[in-house]
Formats: sequence, structure tokens, C-alpha cells
Amino acid sequence: MHDSNATDEESTRAVLMGMREELQDMIENAVGNTAPVTLDQTQQGRLSRMDAMQQQAMADETQRRRNLRLRQIDAALIRLDAGEYGYCISCGDPINADRLALDPAVALCLQHAR
Repeated sequence: MHDSNATDEESTRAVLMGMREELQDMIENAVGNTAPVTLDQTQQGRLSRMDAMQQQAMADETQRRRNLRLRQIDAALIRLDAGEYGYCISCGDPINADRLALDPAVALCLQHAR
């Protein structure tokens, strides 16, 4: 018979791993969007280049956020392995279950997240 806590951990791990795989796919598929913008005036006008540079900056920021999220998920998996998952990394108090349900990678209780 499975322990309810072990089942919860397995379920949480599966959710986190699914989130991780999805993010990795997004990161790998977006590599071309962050390539340097070619500034060839014979190929495109000034406004087109500015638009391309803006799109590149947005793609860079999206990749930065995805990488940050990946690190948050990895940290949650480490806490899960260490038996520290579900507890605030700042004060050690339990994180509200509803908060964890909304974001399984959350590391802080509501008080410390503010």
C-alpha cells in the first residue's frame, strides 16, 4: 500500500518534470530568435532593422525568463529530493497547499514572497 505522502511526492515530481521538459523544449526551439540581428542596409530599411532589434530583445528577455523558471523548477526538485519541499526557504514554515497547487515551484511562503 502506498503512503499518501509518497503519492503526493510522485505527483508533484511528475508535474515539475513535465513543466521542466516543456520549458526545455521552448528554450531549444527559440534559439534562432535570439541570433544577432543583421544590419545590412541594402537588405532592409532603418525601421525594419529597429523592429528586428526590438523582436530580438523581446526574444532574449523571454529566454532569460524561461531559464530563470527552469532554475526555479530544478530547485524545487532538489528540495523534493531533500525532503524540504513545501517549506519556505526563508523561514522554514509550511507553504500553503493552495499556493503550491498554483505554482509547484514556489519556494517562499506568502509572507516572504511579498
